[in-house]
Amino acid sequence: MQAAIRDVYRTVAGAIALFAVGIQYWQVVLEGSSGAPVARTVHFFSYFTILTNILVGLALLAPVMAPASSAARFLDRPSVRTAIAGYIIITGAVYYALLRNIGHAEGWELFFEHVLHYVTPPLFVLDWLLFVPKGEVAWRTGLACLGFPAAYAAWTLAQGAVSGWYPYPFVDVPELGYAQTLLNIAGLVLAFLALELALVGIGRGIARMSGR
Repeated sequence: MQAAIRDVYRTVAGAIALFAVGIQYWQVVLEGSSGAPVARTVHFFSYFTILTNILVGLALLAPVMAPASSAARFLDRPSVRTAIAGYIIITGAVYYALLRNIGHAEGWELFFEHVLHYVTPPLFVLDWLLFVPKGEVAWRTGLACLGFPAAYAAWTLAQGAVSGWYPYPFVDVPELGYAQTLLNIAGLVLAFLALELALVGIGRGIARMSGR
């Protein structure tokens, strides 16, 4: 019974995440008027929000739709789901703290922007709390989780150096300079590390209390 509830929940939540990403792509890239479509596509997939929501959608849907696939088995690992939970929490927290009053989105674009930042994070975290066995997630997962944000930071700096475009104001090298930008990135990396370690600890605590 629990497995059936879990699968229904993951199907609905995963569909919401990927649908919101698809609508955002249509609104921002296909209907956008600034820059070439290829450049707009590169910019779209250079947002951490978009990448983490795609990860969330795949992590929710793959174990339901293709449970025997290698991707599903990887994404269903408790350590991987703990990492993704940290990524999507940071996505929502940074948006709320630093970005929610920046930009000119309105109407449906703003609605789906809010879905990606305010709806999918709690949906995935609830899945993590209810359905993921967390008792044996290793503490080293906290460090291993830094690979994705570190790669994202490297990509952001590299493509920005080539194109002159940066997705977020706190990594805007022309405006801030490399010293301040790298300091901001270091602060975010530390926030990722602290959050992921906290999630590992919370998961282990939940497992002990539930006897699993």
